[in-house]
Amino acid sequence: MTELRKTVEEFWAAAEARDWEAFAGTLAEDVAYEAPLSRERVRGREAYVRFNREFPGDWHVRVERIVAEDGQAVSWIRFTLGDEVNVGISFFTGDGSGRITAVTDFWPDPYEPPANRAHLTERF
Repeated sequence: MTELRKTVEEFWAAAEARDWEAFAGTLAEDVAYEAPLSRERVRGREAYVRFNREFPGDWHVRVERIVAEDGQAVSWIRFTLGDEVNVGISFFTGDGSGRITAVTDFWPDPYEPPANRAHLTERF
């Protein structure tokens, strides 16, 4: 297991537990967060912890998969807020000590597939 994979597991566990001290411990001081779909950027550990801590509602996160190699990791999560379930893909970059230096989140919206390919697919 890579050091960064372990850190990403700790990152999501701390977020789910609302353990903001442990969450902060996974991050480099100069961590950078980006969400390309909403064009948001957050710079620095303190700001990023606050960004997550102040997210409204009783949300929950479940990790589906983490793939990692030295210095890079990707996670696939299910984010639940009430009855709404969203799928997120997060790309992480880490430093030599295993701390997270960058996070890029993608939150694709679900959509109905075109009817003309229904004969080729199975819905789940």
